[in-house]
Amino acid sequence: MPLHTKAASNSVKTMVLAAGLIAFSLGTASAQTSPDTKEGALDKFLNPQSKDLANQMEVLKHAIYLQETRLVALDFRLQYGDRIKMREVSFPATDRSLIPGYIFTPSKLESGKRLPCIVIVHGGYHERLDPKYFPIIEQAVSKGYTVMFPEYRGSRGYGANHYVNDYGVTDTADVIASAEFMAKQDFVHADRMAIFGQSRGGMITLSAIQKEQRRFKAAVNVVGLTDMVAFMSYKPDWRRRDTAKDSSLFKGKLPDENLAAYMEISPLNHVDAIQTPLLVIATTGDKIVPLALHTGRLIDALKARNKTHEVKIYDNAPGGHIFLMGDSDEQRDAMKRIFDFIDRYLKP
Repeated sequence: MPLHTKAASNSVKTMVLAAGLIAFSLGTASAQTSPDTKEGALDKFLNPQSKDLANQMEVLKHAIYLQETRLVALDFRLQYGDRIKMREVSFPATDRSLIPGYIFTPSKLESGKRLPCIVIVHGGYHERLDPKYFPIIEQAVSKGYTVMFPEYRGSRGYGANHYVNDYGVTDTADVIASAEFMAKQDFVHADRMAIFGQSRGGMITLSAIQKEQRRFKAAVNVVGLTDMVAFMSYKPDWRRRDTAKDSSLFKGKLPDENLAAYMEISPLNHVDAIQTPLLVIATTGDKIVPLALHTGRLIDALKARNKTHEVKIYDNAPGGHIFLMGDSDEQRDAMKRIFDFIDRYLKP
């Protein structure tokens, strides 16, 4: 994108965000409700008369996240709306709650035509759809795929309840549910589905193909977490405790207090269950998900069990853990490998 276009886009984003926050402030100021009022997805309400500053800051934080989410969707439509249709959906989870997500299809979808589908799983700590995923989505749709981008529980921009991180439980269940939802759509080839995930999304991808062995015909794991015990050993204390506190399995306890729970959700311990052809991509120099602790051990386990898999390890790819989001030879090579692998099994 030209620099002047980026600058204009940023200005639009700033103005829309400011307008949204002002509207939110005016709306809450006029409500005059009690501090314990439950209001929509936020499940908290900013009362101008309340002296609870922490509550006010929490609600304001989620209001900002909401505006960010809307801006990202607007940004995609401005850039790709002439050739890619983006539809926001709320699909049912296994517990009957509704999970947000995005479906991407060609803007002109031939009536009665069914497309193979790729479920793209974002990573990060409370992340969500982000412009760095736009090129992957664009390439997938241009090659003849439809894309599901689930905003599993733990993603930001959908309120305080949805924001809660439950590693290995609700995130994986929601992603599997998104695939089941897509399989029922009349424009999707239900038996030609793949799943792709990066970082935490890679961990969810591995867990999904371990739990649902027949749903996906191909899977791609890029710099994915494989061992939560190892992961918790090198994270800062605040992150370790924040990870533990909201988990239905961890129950606020760290690995030394509840080791079995962390082992249970670590994909490294369930490689036997993998039946889906798997492409594994990583790089040396990754400080977020170190190669030796995660991908290296996964590769050893796949080889030992004679699983159908392919591997590509780059040597200090620019960006390290986020190299796939860069503009480099390694990124371009990885993208080609990813789609060559998926094409082989899904045949778009």
